[in-house]
Amino acid sequence: MINDKKILAIIPARGGSKGIPKKNIKSLKGKPLIAWTIEEAKKSRFLDKIIVSTDDEEIMNVAKKWGAEVPFLRPSELAQDDTPGIAPVLHALGYFSDYEYVVVLQPTSPLRLAEDIDEAIYLCEKNKSNFCVSVTESKTIPDWMFHINNQGMLEPLNSNREIPYQRQKAKKTYVLNGAVYVGRRESLIEKQSFLTPETIPYIMPNTRSIDIDNIDDFEYCEYLLGKTK
Repeated sequence: MINDKKILAIIPARGGSKGIPKKNIKSLKGKPLIAWTIEEAKKSRFLDKIIVSTDDEEIMNVAKKWGAEVPFLRPSELAQDDTPGIAPVLHALGYFSDYEYVVVLQPTSPLRLAEDIDEAIYLCEKNKSNFCVSVTESKTIPDWMFHINNQGMLEPLNSNREIPYQRQKAKKTYVLNGAVYVGRRESLIEKQSFLTPETIPYIMPNTRSIDIDNIDDFEYCEYLLGKTK
């Protein structure tokens, strides 16, 4: 039973953002970006505690206002451009030892719903897997991707595969959408990654898989919210 498991949600939100200044608290349809994730996390049937890991006091105050806990300020050395994404997660787990699962919810995925969070957790438990991550079907066919070689010629990314000339004949592929990462705490500490040979997928539609990286993503997200909200 999932409800017998203690599950911790971590929302990582550092202050520095070069693409969009103060991205994590920038207003999206009248709410700070991070608020969209906090609100859906609070609707989850399975999450027991929701914390935000940040190095920024302004983000901390906004997160608290919208109902998340901020039990510490992340050290600045864990909030750099080159900080591995797993580092602040492992840092946060050092404060919480009595949770069986950890769920990471990036604030840059504001269209993810509570049902996505719960379904990923359910799949992980149902399949007795240590990890489950959200993915979406790739719009780009890898077989149609090329390098440009030293002679300036197109060279297939996978030179050992016949290139399909019809989309219908190409094998479906999936990409991480950054919305939901689920892992058993002890396994995550051991592997230090959600991506292992045993990781299972939770497939989300493209329409809920926007990962905001730049202003174009932000504006597209506002457009989608305008259509559905």
